[in-house]
Amino acid sequence: MKHVTEYDPPSLTIGDITARLPIIQGGMGIGVSMSGLASAVARSGGIGVLAAVLIGLTEPDFKKNPRKATFNALEKQIKKAKEQAPGGIIGVNIMVALTDYDRLIGIAARAGVDLIISGAGLPLKLPKLVPEGTNPKLVPIVSSGRAARIICRRWTEHFSRVPDAVVVEGPKAGGHLGFKAQELDSPQNAIEALIPEVLKAVRPFEDRSGKPIPVIAAGGIYTGEDIFRFIQMGAAGVQMGTRFVATHECDASDEFKQAYLNARKEDVIIIKSPVGMPGRALKGPVTIKATGDELNPPNRCSYHCLRPCNYKNTPYCISSALIKAQRGQMDSGLVFCGSNVWRVNKIVHVQELVDELVKGYRQAARKAREETTRG
Repeated sequence: MKHVTEYDPPSLTIGDITARLPIIQGGMGIGVSMSGLASAVARSGGIGVLAAVLIGLTEPDFKKNPRKATFNALEKQIKKAKEQAPGGIIGVNIMVALTDYDRLIGIAARAGVDLIISGAGLPLKLPKLVPEGTNPKLVPIVSSGRAARIICRRWTEHFSRVPDAVVVEGPKAGGHLGFKAQELDSPQNAIEALIPEVLKAVRPFEDRSGKPIPVIAAGGIYTGEDIFRFIQMGAAGVQMGTRFVATHECDASDEFKQAYLNARKEDVIIIKSPVGMPGRALKGPVTIKATGDELNPPNRCSYHCLRPCNYKNTPYCISSALIKAQRGQMDSGLVFCGSNVWRVNKIVHVQELVDELVKGYRQAARKAREETTRG
């Protein structure tokens, strides 16, 4: 880890790539983090991340052939993000639960993406899906030390490699969560408890492979002070989503961003997603269906995007609801968010946000140094 001064945040090295700042912008679907947001974060010194799920929603043929549009858009958006952030680091989030998971991995790798972040299931076969001649860094998302251990063991035994980094996501994250609803408030699942657990789980695999496995903290991280605190706990960096929605460069509609500005603490709720997992979202018209109080299953499946989804038994199509929100149709859209969305009070440029986070980190580092000196 390199610091410009003792108070500056360290750089983040994942494999053979290094970001100047230890900040990964979380990949947010559907269409919330595309090339606009990802490239802005990469230019600011962090790692910008696109979300692959139905990224083709802005393509002219999306309605007619959403799968083809998504395949084409993923390649185009990755290349566009890299062109708009020369020398910057661009990643893509590809959920294991996606129907076209294998194909999307191949498309992203061939398009030259720098890293692939993969959760919503254990990416046990991810290394073998990467085409020969490509070298994206592979970063699984886990919600426990046990999951990290399983992935490291499987990759070591079957592919003779370890993850290039691991994102550990706590229960305060936005969107789909890797916990049962009754587990969300358990102290043992707090990100503060998960970080040392995952660090301990990956350490033997670091020792055997001779390669570091940076652990990235995610879920509910909001300030520069938070970043400092988690790095002091042993994390190599953080992943943040909610803060980056409230930026001019975010690819969601202005109405979507305004929903964040309008959010109160009591508006943040846990829904039961049609795909069987709890999710954190803002209270709105669609969440009536999301809680199962109103059953109105879709007549057909338009997207075939998620393997766990049986549209005949779902109260609504979550992809359609997320697309509508991304496009600004808030009366029929679903807005995913992190637990701290109610703290958002303005829309800023990505560089302004990053500057604020760095300033907060420096203040926390300086305060800690002063307290140590006095002690």
